[in-house]
Amino acid sequence: MPLHFVYVFMCPLFFSVIMGCSIEGCNTEKPVTQPNEVDTLPPPPPGMVLVPAGEFDMGSNDEEGNNDEQPVHRVYVDAFYIDETEVTNTQFKVFLLENPQWQKGHINAKFAEFDGGSYLRLWNGNNYPDGKGNHPVVYVSWYAAMAYAEWAGKRLPTEAEWEYAARGGLERKKYPNGNTIASGEANYDDNVDNTTPVAKYPKNGYGLYDMAGNVWEWCLDEYDAEFYFTFSRNGVARHPLSGANSVEWLMNNWTNVKSSRVLRGGSWSVTANDVRVAKREVDSPTSTVDTVGFRCARSVTP
Repeated sequence: MPLHFVYVFMCPLFFSVIMGCSIEGCNTEKPVTQPNEVDTLPPPPPGMVLVPAGEFDMGSNDEEGNNDEQPVHRVYVDAFYIDETEVTNTQFKVFLLENPQWQKGHINAKFAEFDGGSYLRLWNGNNYPDGKGNHPVVYVSWYAAMAYAEWAGKRLPTEAEWEYAARGGLERKKYPNGNTIASGEANYDDNVDNTTPVAKYPKNGYGLYDMAGNVWEWCLDEYDAEFYFTFSRNGVARHPLSGANSVEWLMNNWTNVKSSRVLRGGSWSVTANDVRVAKREVDSPTSTVDTVGFRCARSVTP
């Protein structure tokens, strides 16, 4: 075989191997995880998903993005576990029965607005609304979410962990499964006019449900509209956390927190723009409304 023929034949194959592409074409999607890592870490606890460590572009410079989502910055997060679904009424009831101080009518007034008057508003004592056992719990404050997470041996996700998990392994996409979203993919824009059972809609690439819509989800972080401007434009921020020196410090001092907290994911009542993975929202940690719930996370211990 002539040498020039071998060169012409082998050159595309050589470059396809080097560039991680096939001869038929390249996948330009930038990977954000290390797939083999899941084989070396402990399996997730029941009801949770393992999210491998990795880097991603956090935020959005898109036209519809808000100022607090900018500038886009590179972030690294360690591997962590996160709940497959939002915490349900059934799950929250178990917590209440074991922790009477967090029951409706007993919660400390400093942990829920209106002296606790709207906390678990639709519940009758320790009973959630009929037929809503598998719906996300709502009318829960950040403090109540933190108490539940602590009781469960978990915590709330950081804002960076939440967005990384919501992206499902995709880079710079607007929604958990791509750049578009439709009513058959998530509960938003008053399409249902209420919460829906968890896991009703398709999961994302990490196997997580309702990362867009259904209910807003509390995060650990203090809300800071300028937080993204504190990161280096050229470096990589490692597991950032706003308003505390560490996750551990916050978990040991959360009852003394008074500053506003971050909410992510959008809810059943907001538009498609507000269920984007980069969308940030803010509320008081005492807030208890019908569009806010939470899911838990847990750090990985090798």
